[in-house]
Amino acid sequence: MNETDGLVDSLQAVYEKLRTGVRERWQRDLPFSELLFDRWERARSLNFGEGTSIYHNSYVYGNVKIGHHTWVGPFTLLDGSGGLAIGDYCSISAGVLIYTHDTVKWALTGGKAEYERAPVSIGNCSYIGSQAVITKGVTIGQSCVIGAGAFVNRTIPPFSIAVGAPCKVIGRVEVEGSDVRLVYEEKSE
Repeated sequence: MNETDGLVDSLQAVYEKLRTGVRERWQRDLPFSELLFDRWERARSLNFGEGTSIYHNSYVYGNVKIGHHTWVGPFTLLDGSGGLAIGDYCSISAGVLIYTHDTVKWALTGGKAEYERAPVSIGNCSYIGSQAVITKGVTIGQSCVIGAGAFVNRTIPPFSIAVGAPCKVIGRVEVEGSDVRLVYEEKSE
């Protein structure tokens, strides 16, 4: 056995031990890197609020500020090159992409135009569904629900339910204490 084989065996033993512990405690099976790194420690190292977590396989660029007790799911991209603020008690689901810049004019002019940047803000207590894409300059108000796969290219008022590509408001969120009602607009045909 050479040195490399011994290292591989040691890593496999560590992986098996970590995987067993996570399966027993959380009933989950995660990639090795997610077993090794603590999501809450990563959030603290990024100066995010207390109780916030962010997966190891999420990308963070630029000036990103996140409040307390927010969950950032796996495979997300948080582009803060134009400034990104996410509030307290938010859920940023798996695969969400948030951009505060674009290179459309730069590409169309062969590099003559500058990149465009504008801040994005997501209010407290908002839920962003899996694989939603949020573009530069958007504000999502407090207590909003953004549907999975939405393309958010406009501001969404507080207490709104918004879905689609492009995203449009289809209802409202009503919160009273721990009771939540999602009220959908009736379609007129």
